[in-house]
Amino acid sequence: MKTLKIHLIRHGATDANYMGQYIGCRTDLPLSPEGLNELRLLKDDIEYPQIERLYSSPMLRCRQTGAVLYPELDIIPVDDLREYDFGSFEGKTAAELEGNPDFIPWTSGRLSAPPGGEDNTEFIKRLCVAFNRIVIDMANDGITEAGIIMHGGAIMMLLGVCALPHRRPVEWTSDNGRGYSLLITPSLYHKSGAVEVYDII
Repeated sequence: MKTLKIHLIRHGATDANYMGQYIGCRTDLPLSPEGLNELRLLKDDIEYPQIERLYSSPMLRCRQTGAVLYPELDIIPVDDLREYDFGSFEGKTAAELEGNPDFIPWTSGRLSAPPGGEDNTEFIKRLCVAFNRIVIDMANDGITEAGIIMHGGAIMMLLGVCALPHRRPVEWTSDNGRGYSLLITPSLYHKSGAVEVYDII
């Protein structure tokens, strides 16, 4: 396998992002008009990586982002890149959940899943499986540089477990339309599953 470059890009903004709502895989929101406009301005302002292939979460907000940033490429949806399942927290803001007895334990990591939602460990596992499938797909097809349109929380959790330098997930935040460029070196990746973050988009 050759050394690969993969660029993780967070989708553009939705109305829920502006309102601070927890929106996961249960609500397939489109980008807001403002979010679409911000993406178009970003595309004019910064140089997005030149890629050969584009993968994406299957959710509408990610596919729309891919269509704006890379209109010349077909989008390959990867189901396991979908957003986290927030369970009963879906659609609510932190302020609305302040009185919920499960909210603080969940945000502090003492509760592994919101009520009716996805276990954090299972979320990380499916993200890692999806990422590995992309690496294998690229290697099999001779693709050396690709993009992945993802959700902000998914980027944080994925990089929190596999990125060098080592950082906590919360330290891998990214703004809408931004993200990180990764270097996948065969010897390092096959040995430990680690990837190197070499640039910020």
